[in-house]
Amino acid sequence: MDVYEAVRSRRAVRSFTDRPIPKEVLERVLSAAAWSPSGSNLQPWHAYVLTGAPLAELKKRAGERVAAGGPWDEPEYEMYPPSLKSPYDERRSAFGKQRYGALDIAREDWEARQRAAAANWDCFGAPVALFCYIDRDMGPPQWSDVGMYLQTIMLLLRAEGLHSCTQMAWAKYHKTVAEIISPPSELILFCGISIGFEDVTVGYTRLDRAPLDETVRFIEN
Repeated sequence: MDVYEAVRSRRAVRSFTDRPIPKEVLERVLSAAAWSPSGSNLQPWHAYVLTGAPLAELKKRAGERVAAGGPWDEPEYEMYPPSLKSPYDERRSAFGKQRYGALDIAREDWEARQRAAAANWDCFGAPVALFCYIDRDMGPPQWSDVGMYLQTIMLLLRAEGLHSCTQMAWAKYHKTVAEIISPPSELILFCGISIGFEDVTVGYTRLDRAPLDETVRFIEN
């Protein structure tokens, strides 16, 4: 698979089979991803990979929290600005319409939306979950480095015939994740990534992208 195909075929898959992934495949992907760019070669990412019993226990505990209906953990970073301006607000709204529309869930059906969101805590059935942390002392440039690292991982997974889904939602249950992983206190959980083989029996709607002239300007003679 060439780079263009990997980029175009990468998407957030929300339905995986339970087919196991050999550890050597994950090691190959993560070893290559270590070559991702970072300012002054800081390599500010910290990745934890869960499979088997540890992942099953995390899913169980997260599911119990959802069932109990308790509050989310205190946020450790701001996922989105409090007030999104145009065109970002429209794009986010369009995402919600396409995402839940594909599931035949009406905007006002809050219970159905909650059930769909609950699939996050099962990693959409994936047999592997990666949790990415960053040091609390790092600034915006290092968070950008982590983003490039995660993108590299996702593209390499496509080269292995695998799919993924990045989930900032796990930051809402960072204390539950920490119960399993026991990360150093100086680290913040940025996101989780569900990894596996796509369940192709489940349909999906490919989300749109903004046209090139909306996001790119060529400055020419």
